[in-house]
Order: sequence, then C-alpha cells, then structure tokens
Amino acid sequence: MPETTIDPLALDRQVCFALAAASRSVIGLYRPVLDPMGLTHPQYLVMLALWERSPRTVRDIGEALYLEPATLSPLLKRLETAGLLTRARNARDDRALDVALTPRGQALRAEAEKVPAQIVERLGMDVSELERIRDGLTRLLAASND
Repeated sequence: MPETTIDPLALDRQVCFALAAASRSVIGLYRPVLDPMGLTHPQYLVMLALWERSPRTVRDIGEALYLEPATLSPLLKRLETAGLLTRARNARDDRALDVALTPRGQALRAEAEKVPAQIVERLGMDVSELERIRDGLTRLLAASND
C-alpha cells in the first residue's frame, strides 16, 4: 500500500488562501446590501469606526481598521464629499486631523443597523458559528501583528 504524503504546498492547506478567498466572497455579499446606502465595504468600515466614536483622528481610525493613511485618505475624502463626515485640523495638535460624523452620517446608522442581520441571512449560518469564526480570526489577527 503506497504511503500517502501530504503536500505542505497544496492550495487547500494554505491559511492565506482560505482567508483571501473567504474575504473576497464575504465582502461580495455586502455589495448589494451597502449599495442602497451609497457605501462601499471599505467606506462602511470607516463609518463603523465613527459610529463607535466620533470625532476620531485619522491616525486612530487607521489603527482601528489596520489601514495606512494613503489608503484611508481617499476613503475619507469620498465620505466627506458624500456629506457623511467632516475633516478638520485638531485644535490641540495641528498635525492631527479630526474626523467627525455629520448629522447625515449619524442618521445613516439607523439604516446600517439592518446590515448585520442581512449578511447573516445571506450566509445562512448560525450566529454562534459566525461569532466563533470571528473570534478565531481576531486571535489570528492579533498573532500576526505581534
């Protein structure tokens, strides 16, 4: 009987592949849910950070979302153009830029509160299973940033 060897480079054994493919697929589920709100998925993440706390500095938002300023700045500019947030120099530190929700941005939260349930429904998975996956991914993220 031939010995079966496991190929350590097999695509289906790679954490990076599973993460990348799952990420693209799950983010794709958000598009039809976010489109009516006028948001892309990266913009939605920025808004989530601001719905948690506003105002925040650009640096603080970047750290929360693991985004570089060069990636974050165009997102903020588009959201400002859409009337959802404002950007202004910090009164205490003119090197820092404060980002704050506008009344329109604050009001959009009520519509956004429906998003998680719609995504759970589209996935067709138990919330408890999704929470376990999220918690595992959070641990993975922490371990990869040590």
